[in-house]
Amino acid sequence: MTALKNDRFLRALLKQPVDVTPVWMMRQAGRYLPEYRASRQKAGDFMSLCRNPELACEVTLQPLDRYPLDAAILFSDILTVPDAMGLGLYFETGEGPRFRKAVDSRAAIEALPIPDAEQDLGYVMEAVRTIRRELNGRVPLIGFSGSPWTLATYMVEGGSSKDFRKSKALLYDNPQAMHLLLDKLAQAVTSYLNGQIRAGAQAVQIFDTWGGSLSDAAYREFSLAYMERIVAGLTRENDGRPVPVILFTKNGGLWLEAMAASGADALGLDWTCDIRNARERVGDKVALQGNMDPTVLYANPQAIRAEVGRILERYGKGSGHVFNLGHGITPEVDPAHAGVFIEAVHELSARYH
Repeated sequence: MTALKNDRFLRALLKQPVDVTPVWMMRQAGRYLPEYRASRQKAGDFMSLCRNPELACEVTLQPLDRYPLDAAILFSDILTVPDAMGLGLYFETGEGPRFRKAVDSRAAIEALPIPDAEQDLGYVMEAVRTIRRELNGRVPLIGFSGSPWTLATYMVEGGSSKDFRKSKALLYDNPQAMHLLLDKLAQAVTSYLNGQIRAGAQAVQIFDTWGGSLSDAAYREFSLAYMERIVAGLTRENDGRPVPVILFTKNGGLWLEAMAASGADALGLDWTCDIRNARERVGDKVALQGNMDPTVLYANPQAIRAEVGRILERYGKGSGHVFNLGHGITPEVDPAHAGVFIEAVHELSARYH
């Protein structure tokens, strides 16, 4: 494989020295970019864009052509795994993702197949291979998956939910059935991420978007335990170098110590955590990724730079910090403001290294 020209993202995840703090953005290939909207229109719809390796590569590279980002992230969706389990994923305008079949009984859970990464999700693996080839060593490529709990909520609810009524009812009414579903998903996600690593992903992130909706006890039993199982099953070296693993639980600040003991290399932080406090709590166990409020990008450039400077100061000196937003960039952000953010991270962080 081609040697990396810029590996500061991977080095920061492993707490190795870097010249400046690396930066990337969750959803950096997305609707805030006019070139992304043009590619999506060309594809016809969102899932057609995901399933076309050439177009998925095109939109993955678009933000890198615009900004000096330190990593690319595979363009895909967390719900590709349940879709490959036969639930029939589709998207309704203004409504978000929907499944033609919801998982609403133990029998439905027992009938779910565990998808094969290459056969059932081969379009994702081909996208990873295409992106790695086209990147030609510019920056590392991040692969990803949703966490078992997060995927389960969409599968049981049949789509998005504000209160996770059906998922939580199943969790408390029939914990054995929920554990069976999560066990199948943990197997599927482990296989899926290992497939991405074989295809060329140089780091992977597990998105636990809805883990923070759980109680303390339920989070540990029904979310974190399955992410720990996935981390233990991942290929941690490929191409002669380590493959770092990032865990991101939105609203997960309560569990940083437990997450740091999961075996992951880094934890993603949302904007509700103070990064200095988080660094003190996890010590040298893991690197930290985050954690600017995405809505800061609606503010003026001076305010964006000031918030970047504040977070860098709160983290302090040394490596082990990957700058990111605390969640995905939102569609209405001015692309020029994203540029101010990225340049500010590089410019203002040099003094801390």
